[in-house]
Amino acid sequence: MKLNGRVALITGGARLGRTVALELARAGCGVALTYRTSKDSAEKTVKQIRDGGGKSIAVPVDVTKQNELKALVHDVARRLGGLSVLVNMASWYEKISLKTLQKKDEGIKAFDKNIAVDLRSAYTLALMCSPFMKKHGEGRIVNVCDWVVASGRPRYHGFLPYYTAKAGLKGLTEALALELAPHVLVNAVAPGPILPPKGLTSQQNKEVLQNTPLGRWGGPEEIAKAVLFFIESDFITGETLRVDGGRHLF
Repeated sequence: MKLNGRVALITGGARLGRTVALELARAGCGVALTYRTSKDSAEKTVKQIRDGGGKSIAVPVDVTKQNELKALVHDVARRLGGLSVLVNMASWYEKISLKTLQKKDEGIKAFDKNIAVDLRSAYTLALMCSPFMKKHGEGRIVNVCDWVVASGRPRYHGFLPYYTAKAGLKGLTEALALELAPHVLVNAVAPGPILPPKGLTSQQNKEVLQNTPLGRWGGPEEIAKAVLFFIESDFITGETLRVDGGRHLF
């Protein structure tokens, strides 16, 4: 699908989302970014796109609230003139012990938070956006998963709700690809060591690099390339692509 003149909605517009948004804009796509707490980052991205002659808006949204998602989709389509691409990047990533999860209130709250942000929002937006895509003849949905989930087994303790939600997202990608074909193609990108997380120690950084065959952090540009690859392809759907520098081989 050619991007020039299309409109894309990206949830989670900070960090990786910013780079994806800028690349879509360079390809001629109007871009809508959502944010909850990263207002300054989202507005900076919007300004950069507009300064370059593109169309862009930033919309404050809590992706766990269904009524806000519905308003978001209609607002984007109205203000930017359609909706052909959805990139689900909103994510909740938090380490939480099994002991904490076994506490009734805290455990349910943590599980529900991960499901709501990482899975349910993508499900809801896909169903809401796809009619707009079909109206314009075609569309693309790209979900952002996780390299661990794409590798088929958990590797780290403390991420039970997160892993469960992302595993559901991979399954959602495949099921949506079947349901929405042939007009809407649905795929997922599964990042690995792309950006060092906050608080990473020098020893932890060393271990990541030692266990990544390419021996470095990929950088957000690699995720943007993968997202554009799926959007521009006309014959790939239901796939999950690991962008992890070979990390899954260890």
